[in-house]
Amino acid sequence: MADEKPEITYDDFAKLDLRVARILEASPHPNADRLIVLKVDVGGQERQIVAGLRAYYEPAAMVGKDIIIVANLAPRKMRGLESQGMLLAASRLEPGADAPAEVVVLMPERPLPSGSRVS
Repeated sequence: MADEKPEITYDDFAKLDLRVARILEASPHPNADRLIVLKVDVGGQERQIVAGLRAYYEPAAMVGKDIIIVANLAPRKMRGLESQGMLLAASRLEPGADAPAEVVVLMPERPLPSGSRVS
């Protein structure tokens, strides 16, 4: 793979807290053309996640979906709004392209309670 990252140890991986989150609300970011603002439920705790999905997903179609997030990622401001986690997605990049040709948000195969651990 052309863009491989450095090898990590199991202990490095074990630091990630991956959880199932249910999308409660989704809307376009008011100050960014490429971002969507998600309100998610993670085991009874509501969080806001800002993700670069606007070119790939209609916000209204995301409501009610279960996704996988990195729950213990430090909060980060994205165009003025705080993102309290990161969702997991796969992407396909065409040779020479600036942006992915396709982005697919990772979702559990079957419904699980929000907050469920992913390992």
